[in-house]
Amino acid sequence: MDLEIYDKTEKGVSEKDQKLIRDVLNFAGSFIHLADNTEMSVTLVNNDEIHKINQQYRGVDRATDVISFAIEDEADDDFPIVMDEALKESIPENIGDIFVSVDKVAEQADYLGHSFERELGFLCVHGFLHLNGYDHMKKADADI
Repeated sequence: MDLEIYDKTEKGVSEKDQKLIRDVLNFAGSFIHLADNTEMSVTLVNNDEIHKINQQYRGVDRATDVISFAIEDEADDDFPIVMDEALKESIPENIGDIFVSVDKVAEQADYLGHSFERELGFLCVHGFLHLNGYDHMKKADADI
C-alpha cells in the first residue's frame, strides 16, 4: 500500500508516531487482503482544522476525532475498458483520505486512560475501515 502522511499540525507529529500509523494501516490492509497497488492518505490536523472540514463537508459544527473521505470507484461495467490483469494491477487504486485531529487523540487518550499512541492507532484504523466500506453500525462489520 502506498500511504502518504501529511502533518498539518503546528507542533508536528513525531516520526515514531508516523511510523506507528504506517505500521497499523499496513497491518490492517493485510488483514482485509487489500491490494498492493492501493493508495491512500492520512492528514494530521488540529481541532480547528477538523472543525472547518466538518462544517464544510458534513454540516457538523464541532471538531471530531477522525473523518474519512472514501473515493467511490465506478463499477467495472461502467467503464468497459479492456485490459489484462497485469495492467489492471499496475494501476494504483486510490481509496481515499483520512483526517485525524491530534488534539482529539490527546483528549480522548487522557479521558479513556490509555496512551496517545493507542488512540492514534485506533482512530487511524477506524478511519481506514470506513474507507474500505466497513460500518460499525452493522454487527458483522463492528466485529472487525
